[in-house]
Amino acid sequence: MKKGKFLSNVLMYSFLVITCFFSSFPFFWMVSAATNKSIDIIKGKVFFGTNLIENFLTLIKTVNLGQIFWNSLRNSAVGTLAGIFICSLAGYGFQIYRDKRKDRLMSILLLSMMVPFASKLVPLYLMFSKAKLLDTTMGFILPFISTAFLIFFFRQSSVSFPIEIVQAARVDGLGEFSIYARVYFPIMAPTFAAAAIVTFMNNWNQYLWPLIVLQKQENRTLPIMLTGFTAGYFIDYGMLMLAVTICTLPTIFLFVTQQRRFVAGILGSVK
Repeated sequence: MKKGKFLSNVLMYSFLVITCFFSSFPFFWMVSAATNKSIDIIKGKVFFGTNLIENFLTLIKTVNLGQIFWNSLRNSAVGTLAGIFICSLAGYGFQIYRDKRKDRLMSILLLSMMVPFASKLVPLYLMFSKAKLLDTTMGFILPFISTAFLIFFFRQSSVSFPIEIVQAARVDGLGEFSIYARVYFPIMAPTFAAAAIVTFMNNWNQYLWPLIVLQKQENRTLPIMLTGFTAGYFIDYGMLMLAVTICTLPTIFLFVTQQRRFVAGILGSVK
């Protein structure tokens, strides 16, 4: 190996190791802090402690952790399934059916991404209040059930979808929804996986809208629970970091197990 090539590899891998360290250290500190006392965390202790069980017992005594976790999981799962179904149908239709007016409609949808969500909170709250959808799963997921980003994502991923397969399926007598379910979905599975991960993480981490629409304590989700721990005069950082760790683990597990499909879906690959 040439000296210049060797030096280049050393610099590259050194940079990657340093970047990996700084990227993973916050997560390591979060997990280690969940095992320490609050006073140890304030003092800056980085390594693991022996207070994990005490922090967990304090957490389950303070809040109904099982119910709150179930609320987050149910709302995120239902919102993800409904959002993926509706947005994939829209993206499929925008790409498969030929119509000049659909490009204008897509432009309007993309313009809607420029509107901040905070500016829609008041009209959304009034609408959902009149529809009696406060403190319901439907009230949680409806504002995010169809997003311009996901529709655009499915449309762009469908550009490489072979239209000849759709035409052949029509000749064989399949209906449009059967083509979507039996032809489009299996081929575009990586795109569906990537969209599911993004949608689930967005729903799981939602804070502002659930804070407004979920008013009863028994309907609160994990992000709202976390902010409640910082509202008092004394903050138990050990319990707080354990709750943050529990809140983070499902999204990490989902991404790690579906990482290959996520990358393939983002790249828009079609097998």
